[in-house]
Amino acid sequence: MAFPHRPDAPELPDFSMLKRLARDQLIYLLEQQHEVDKLYKVENKPVFSTSEQLCFLVRPRIRNMRYIANLVNTDKMAGRTRRYKVIFSPQKFYACEMVLEEEGIYGDVSCDEWAFSLLPLDVDLLSMELPEFFRDYFLEGNQRWINTVAQAVHLLSNLYGPFANCYGIGRCAKMVYETWRELEEEEEGEIKGQKPEIGRIFLLDRDVDFVTALCSQVVYEGLVDDTFRIKCGSVDFGPDVTSSDKSLKVLLNAQDKVFNEIRNEHFSNVFGFLSQKARNLQAQYDRRRGMDIKQMKNFVSQELKGLKQEHRLLSLHIGACESIMKKKTKQDFQELIKTEHALLEGFNIRESTSYIEEHIDRQVSPVESLRLMCLLSITENGLVPKDYRSLKTQYLQSYGPEHLLTFSNLRRTGLLTEQVPGDTLTAVENKVSKLVTDKAAGKLTDAFSSLAKRSNFRGISKKLGLIPRGDSEYDLKVPRDMAYVFSGAYIPLSCRIIEQVLERRGWLGLEEVVRLLNGNEFAVTDMIPEESAPSDSLRLVLVVFLGGCTFSEISALRFLGRERGYRFIFLTTAVTNSARLMEAMSEVKT
Repeated sequence: MAFPHRPDAPELPDFSMLKRLARDQLIYLLEQQHEVDKLYKVENKPVFSTSEQLCFLVRPRIRNMRYIANLVNTDKMAGRTRRYKVIFSPQKFYACEMVLEEEGIYGDVSCDEWAFSLLPLDVDLLSMELPEFFRDYFLEGNQRWINTVAQAVHLLSNLYGPFANCYGIGRCAKMVYETWRELEEEEEGEIKGQKPEIGRIFLLDRDVDFVTALCSQVVYEGLVDDTFRIKCGSVDFGPDVTSSDKSLKVLLNAQDKVFNEIRNEHFSNVFGFLSQKARNLQAQYDRRRGMDIKQMKNFVSQELKGLKQEHRLLSLHIGACESIMKKKTKQDFQELIKTEHALLEGFNIRESTSYIEEHIDRQVSPVESLRLMCLLSITENGLVPKDYRSLKTQYLQSYGPEHLLTFSNLRRTGLLTEQVPGDTLTAVENKVSKLVTDKAAGKLTDAFSSLAKRSNFRGISKKLGLIPRGDSEYDLKVPRDMAYVFSGAYIPLSCRIIEQVLERRGWLGLEEVVRLLNGNEFAVTDMIPEESAPSDSLRLVLVVFLGGCTFSEISALRFLGRERGYRFIFLTTAVTNSARLMEAMSEVKT
């Protein structure tokens, strides 16, 4: 389902400018400033080079600094003198310089920055490729990436804005917005009078909607990501997919015509589409039989190359589908999906808990077991103390006590919590509030709600109608709403929020939902006069996911765009899924 847009849908901006800017800056850093002829990848092995200068292009991570320090100190012990250059991307952090100083090499290394923070993965998808953002901010409370995201939004505003309306929800979203506005105010004169290409921006924290990220994906692109792991817009297909003894790296974007047709499709429809595509392709090849010499010459020069490329891609995606089917059949995927749907709807909770216990006892997968426990916890607003202790004990006995710290992390982020008596926190709040001023009491209430980390999923689901109620069976071939991305069982909360806010042009009428989501919402509709923004730009919406977004959410919003005449552009700190979310929380590194 390529989702053909309505004739009146706005055109997407051309993001090739971002690539050109980044490329030009890197060329300047490498050639003009530092006369570099080769870059070295930071990995756990020594660098063998006779060059008098080593240049490292790195993410600002502590382990990268330790690796570089080890190389420099090895050269020193060998009596070798070289020049060392470290280029940090997207920015340099003081903590990294401190490590270099602690290792005694700060004076031997010169540092620079390459502000490349936006990687266009597709025509409508930009990624910052910062998978560590989720753990840094939502677990450790580290705000070091806030300025990086604000700078990225500021760059997009300069190139394709200014944005007429800005909406958002979440503490991180609010901080990014405030930092970005400070940057805008500093350069206000430079973008004054510019006609915007993108009219609206929506910032959303990942912890506003954990449920969607924890669900198994069933659209094709999501399943490919869950099964093979899409990295930077490409995937490594193994011999089981390529039908050869070699693996193959494949770029997955709109340029792959076969993939573009099926990426947003529910997996149940993909085989039928690929079969029809194969028949059409065979019919194209069969046309050769009745051709004369002139027609054959035209066919070979104009069509044959394209048909061969399409045949190659078709073969790969059929192989990928077969591989996914084998793995999912082995995992009893249908039973898993049935359990997830029961959790989302709030039915058969005891049976679902028993399924999770069996999953743990059979040691199917530590990540999968943890994911199901988190989904049960969030949909039920925490686990009953008896169930929490029982599941935790069984998990640690099955997978090892080294996972104990992971449970602490999950509790702190609100992913896996134990229910407390309903009035405990409220009672403490009331007593403390009597001893302080009204203003301080308000701040304490915010603090207590933060400590509670209540998901309130049931209440939110009811208010926003996240569980479709239909008498007839859901037709996945002709989806009627965004719920198709989860087999018609659940509309992604994040996407429903975006839909409602755009429809209402703010949060008016959503006060109860905002309260259940713990607030921190904002809407700024007077950033520029709306009449000065072209009407097309107001239907072009930049959605910023802070902490990662899933391919299911992207597919759902593409569907919404087709239905409502919007075009969505996605900016995410990284593309995520349930496994990546659990791994970010884990203290046991696989």
